[in-house]
Amino acid sequence: MKLWDKNISTEDKILSFTTGMDPVFDLELAPYDVMGSMAHAIMLAEVGLIERKDAALLVDQLAALYKDAKQGLVKLDPGVEDIHSQVEMMLTDSLGDLGKRIHTGRSRNDQVMVDIKLFLREELQEIVDAVKDLAMVLLSQAERYKEVLMPGYTHMQVAMPSSFGLWFGAYAEALADDLTFLKGVYSVVNQNPLGSAAGFGSSFQIDRELTTSLLAFESLHIGSVNAQLNRGKTEWYIGSGLSAIASTVARMAMDAVLFMGQNFSFLTLPGELTTGSSIMPHKKNPDVLELIRARCNRLVNTPSEVSAVTTNLISGYHRDFQVLKEVIHPALSEMKNCLHMMQYVIKNVKVNDSILDDETYQYLYSVEEVNSKVKTGMPFRDAYKEVAREIDSGRYRPGRDHGYTHMGSIGNPGTDQVKAKLSKAYEGFAFVNGEEVVEALKNYFEKS
Repeated sequence: MKLWDKNISTEDKILSFTTGMDPVFDLELAPYDVMGSMAHAIMLAEVGLIERKDAALLVDQLAALYKDAKQGLVKLDPGVEDIHSQVEMMLTDSLGDLGKRIHTGRSRNDQVMVDIKLFLREELQEIVDAVKDLAMVLLSQAERYKEVLMPGYTHMQVAMPSSFGLWFGAYAEALADDLTFLKGVYSVVNQNPLGSAAGFGSSFQIDRELTTSLLAFESLHIGSVNAQLNRGKTEWYIGSGLSAIASTVARMAMDAVLFMGQNFSFLTLPGELTTGSSIMPHKKNPDVLELIRARCNRLVNTPSEVSAVTTNLISGYHRDFQVLKEVIHPALSEMKNCLHMMQYVIKNVKVNDSILDDETYQYLYSVEEVNSKVKTGMPFRDAYKEVAREIDSGRYRPGRDHGYTHMGSIGNPGTDQVKAKLSKAYEGFAFVNGEEVVEALKNYFEKS
């Protein structure tokens, strides 16, 4: 059954194709559709479009539906097109014609947008928490292994001394930067589109500022046309945030896979975190890291997937937007899985504390040798050439001392400063407790 039926039957074949994966993803939106409807019902009463007692009945019934939706008990009935129709039909079944009045002053266009915004707001909080947790594990390992030196590389060639304090800390700081980027994404997401209707507003005297407050949105999408323009843009912003995090995690996974190879032997994982070979009994493969790498590399392309759907659309609503759920919902789930798994891996990884004993790294301190000559008064370029001649002639006998003291070097990795940066980025999010919002909506008429 379609609420928009006009005595014209659309072929089942067409309906099946146009419905697509919506029945799957709409169930994830169910609690948020109910939450938005609760705020909308209250607003309708406050502007005099329905009686307060009727709005109270709607809110009570919606509160019960919200509880069911959170427990996964709300399902789409056979033939019901989407979650918006399902919720309205359930209200009508319980409250008769009063249930039909819930759609006054809105369209499915702004209804689905508010659902998506509320859903993404909570999903972002879960991802931000997971990013912070991973970064904290990295910082813990950075502190634990800050004295363990390792070679740094440029052009995949041995370059200068680095340390595991710097390596672990670098990825923690990169994740802090990703959170700073994500704060802007969160602010764009946390705007209220409700009341923009089909994209051109409503001739009813609705109160969009009230629903913004009731749903604890940070602000309002002011123009109705812009509110609809944000469909597609919201998903692109989310995709860009996921892409930034995925890029960091993929590079970390690549480093770890390389460092676990026998030619490096910088890192090891417990045997139970690796997999074996069907033919080679000695193999302990880092499949978990390889799959994190692959999945995150795919997530890096999320903004491009969104753009591929939306890039040539004019303003206003298009059914094309439905396909974006098939991009964003799985991407959010995959990002969370990768973050949780990477945290588990990093927590269990072990570091080789005698890497630099290998003769492969004998030239690692060549810059230190140049600098020591400069300190005696020799010009840098002359010192550089002299050390190069010593290396070429086989006369180079490096020391293993270093004079790194500045912030962000092997002598001063700045773990505490990175932790402060991470905390500042995390605390900048104005997270909303959805359960508290629903409780306030539920009790609205009792307090007013």
